[in-house]
Amino acid sequence: MPSIAEQAAEPGRARRTPLTRDRVLQTAVDLADAGGIAALTIRALAEQLGVEAMSLYYHVANKEAILDGVVDLVFREIEQVAGGFEVAETDDSWKASLRARILGARTVMLRHPWAPGVLDTRTGLGLAQARYVDSVVGTLRAGGFTYDLIHHSMHALGSRMFGFSQELGDDGDAGGGDLAQLAEHVPHLANMLAVVAHTDPESTLGWCDDQFEFEFGLDIVLDGLERAQRREAHG
Repeated sequence: MPSIAEQAAEPGRARRTPLTRDRVLQTAVDLADAGGIAALTIRALAEQLGVEAMSLYYHVANKEAILDGVVDLVFREIEQVAGGFEVAETDDSWKASLRARILGARTVMLRHPWAPGVLDTRTGLGLAQARYVDSVVGTLRAGGFTYDLIHHSMHALGSRMFGFSQELGDDGDAGGGDLAQLAEHVPHLANMLAVVAHTDPESTLGWCDDQFEFEFGLDIVLDGLERAQRREAHG
């Protein structure tokens, strides 16, 4: 039998990259990034990895396990962007800290636009996601929040805590003749759209700066939480 060195030297002999759970999940993320979550199938994943579909089941039990795994991978990416999930014991700048953490999460969610939809289908928290939520709780606690107020705060933040929010939709067609038709029945909405509707080629909504709108909403929530914390502190 040829030695390892002799095998490596044989022309035409390629060493296959070992199949691991992390490799399977990273390839799943790459497929979803390229074609949306619909492109992520067991068959497509196996083909991309150059293996039989049955080989995947040694590393992931089923499609649901793959979806759980890619969500976990996304939050591990958020952890890298955030520089870790550790928080200070006390933090007078908690609002800036939390804002930066959430905007870091948004950066990652924008890289993987399919992720919010998948996240909405998960029934439990994976470890990486749980550690992210723990860091949000810890940041608020470091800012002097009671656990009761933290609980209310997380409800107020909602999905915005994870870097995304449900948008109003694409109102790019609400112009011209459409506005004239709208005005009779919904004059306030029509007047608003006449003022704010515009074309922004870099917007994911197509008619407004959704990054600005996300930060605008986030700041309103954070300002409100700051006021609530002060009221509670002064009893």
